[in-house]
Amino acid sequence: MGSSTDQKLADSAWTLAAKQHGVVARRQLLELGLSAQSIQHRLANGRLHRVHRGVYAVGRPALDQKGHWMAAVLACGRGAALSFESAAALWGIGPLPVTVEVTIPVASPRRCGDIRVHRRPNLLPTHVTVHDAIPVTKPVRTAIDLATRLGSARLERMVNEADRLGLFSPEGLLAALDDYPGLRGVGLLRSALGAQVCRLTDSELERRFLRIVEKTGLPFPQTQQFVSGFRVDFFWPDLGLVVETDGLTYHRTPAQQARDRLRDQAHLAAGLTPLRFTHAQVRYEAGYVAETLISLVSRLGRARAA
Repeated sequence: MGSSTDQKLADSAWTLAAKQHGVVARRQLLELGLSAQSIQHRLANGRLHRVHRGVYAVGRPALDQKGHWMAAVLACGRGAALSFESAAALWGIGPLPVTVEVTIPVASPRRCGDIRVHRRPNLLPTHVTVHDAIPVTKPVRTAIDLATRLGSARLERMVNEADRLGLFSPEGLLAALDDYPGLRGVGLLRSALGAQVCRLTDSELERRFLRIVEKTGLPFPQTQQFVSGFRVDFFWPDLGLVVETDGLTYHRTPAQQARDRLRDQAHLAAGLTPLRFTHAQVRYEAGYVAETLISLVSRLGRARAA
């Protein structure tokens, strides 16, 4: 920007977002010594570009997605944090939403244009962190908030994806809920986690299979274990039962089918029982899958007891 004040702006801790995402708030500029006249001058000559009331893009008007998220947080004032589905998208555990969502910790009448603002006095500083230079609700608080909005299948996917990314495990999430008393989504998450279906799997097909297992009343299998030198979808070690679910994409080529046969042969040679279900069976014939599992588990159990 050319002046000593601009250098102060460049060196300030306030400007991490400006450096990384190209946005800055009017209050930040004033606190750093720029006058209202100086700000107006920079708006006039194209050094600043208005994004929201009191929030400006620095240098050029175009912002990427994270720039828009940061601008929305700045527009909502101190203590604001990206939240709900926008937070999930930033953490990589949800799709990109159409509307930017921000939570503020006070019942403020502040209006923030087209930003969806949630006024939550129960948003504590311990519920917020900074990720990619953007204030955002922590993954656990994000999951709690979205538990009131997502159906069980989407909630399971979100928890599984968070587990895969190392944000929290299902067990860690369940333990962390004690730190968020009184929030509406806590009970819903407890119920979902208590159902024991939020396990790390590689596909929606495998999640559907776990729901079938739950309805049979059978014990839950281990998932994604190495057995006979192969990574398998589901394994009941007490029964010596290996179950694979064959998705449409990864099991339809001749080469993959040949590898599947080799896997099954290796399990049989090790004294295990391999069983495969197709995509269509798991998705459309859940009753058949359940009956087959119950029958086979019963037979294996009798054989082990003999």
